[in-house]
Amino acid sequence: MQGVYSIMLSLILNLSIGSCASQGGTELAVLNNLQDGEAIATFAGGCFWCTEAVFERVEGVNNVVSGYTGGKEENPTYYQVSYGRTTHAEGIQIYYDPSVVTYQELLDIFFATHNPTELNRQGPDVGSQYRTAVFYHNNDQKEALESTIAKLDKSGKYDKKIVTEVKPYEKFWLAEDYHQDYYELNPGNPYIINVAIPKVKKLKKYFPEKVKAKYRAER
Repeated sequence: MQGVYSIMLSLILNLSIGSCASQGGTELAVLNNLQDGEAIATFAGGCFWCTEAVFERVEGVNNVVSGYTGGKEENPTYYQVSYGRTTHAEGIQIYYDPSVVTYQELLDIFFATHNPTELNRQGPDVGSQYRTAVFYHNNDQKEALESTIAKLDKSGKYDKKIVTEVKPYEKFWLAEDYHQDYYELNPGNPYIINVAIPKVKKLKKYFPEKVKAKYRAER
């Protein structure tokens, strides 16, 4: 997916699973079917395989889906986004119970499990499609996000300024089916082993109390 072996992996996926276009493109996420009391958050922090895996393990998160957001193109496909042919970022939609985990806690986890100072890249993943961004759904989320960034910048935790985009939510296009739960379904993938697992370990290191019980014993 990213780097030399990533491009090879992408080609293999296209050959073995079929192209994104052949699967009918992508589907627009509909947000009017939330469960009672459920809230939603939209983050982009590099490859969605990684961010999805991190937040699926957070107590209070009911579901996480991967997709494309922040761009102007309609029905973007993985091929288009991953090769930088759109203005979209790989992102995730988080459906959560705010009585169990707050939006602020989700933000804290987001900033702790990726590098928010890298511009248009995340580790081996290079391009604006891997940019760090948060798409807020209301003014409360916007204020929490701006306050968090200001505090982190002031804290001196990072050598460089945070470059995370702060933008209002518009649309979220669901990624193709084979990207959903990719971490769980492809544990032997080199990218998962070398890039995604270390991010999941950061969650467990910094927020052990927020990890769902069924994931606490996994390595």
